[in-house]
Amino acid sequence: MGQGEKKKGMKSDEGPAPQDAHKCCGCRFPLLVALLQLLLGVAVAAVAFLMLAISPSLLARETPHWAGIILCLVSILGLILFCITYHPDERNSMQFIAKLLYFVLCTIGLVISVLVMAFAGHHYSQASHFSCEQVGEDCVCTLDPDDPIARTFTYAGVSDCEVITGTLTMYFLIQIVLNLAQALVCAVGAFIMWKHRYQVFFVGLQIGSPSPQQWQKV
Repeated sequence: MGQGEKKKGMKSDEGPAPQDAHKCCGCRFPLLVALLQLLLGVAVAAVAFLMLAISPSLLARETPHWAGIILCLVSILGLILFCITYHPDERNSMQFIAKLLYFVLCTIGLVISVLVMAFAGHHYSQASHFSCEQVGEDCVCTLDPDDPIARTFTYAGVSDCEVITGTLTMYFLIQIVLNLAQALVCAVGAFIMWKHRYQVFFVGLQIGSPSPQQWQKV
């Protein structure tokens, strides 16, 4: 009698509990990814506003606060997805829509992060080779001071050109690092959500009996 109970106990412990099926390394996946997206999105926006404070002449592609705000919105959707009661078979239409929208926004967030990295990398390579001089309250920079027809970059309201060649260059480098991390997080989010949707990871429902043979993928 005792052996039979032990066998039943062993069988019931072989399959994961349904409520733990969508956990990743002990953490609920949407919460973990969404929190990382939120932290990185806030960091990207904060650095962008610091860059904008240097000079109002900086363009939107040079100060990607918009990218940080968009990624914060993506993270909020991830938090909402985490708060919705989980149904592995997606009988809940609200959860299905949230999952689909989160997957799409993670993909868009990945593209946005790559674009921001491209712009930041381009401006970093330019700013690191600038030769600047103070003209009144502005800082005028050029890539080749010996070329009379070389393109010039004017940064209004900058009292010290060292800010352009030093501080602004450092901010561009920080943006590259932050958006690289954000791109990886968005890629992981979209990848795991897609894999989970199409049954690569175990998702099971216990039907009738605790026996592992009764677990079915949905």
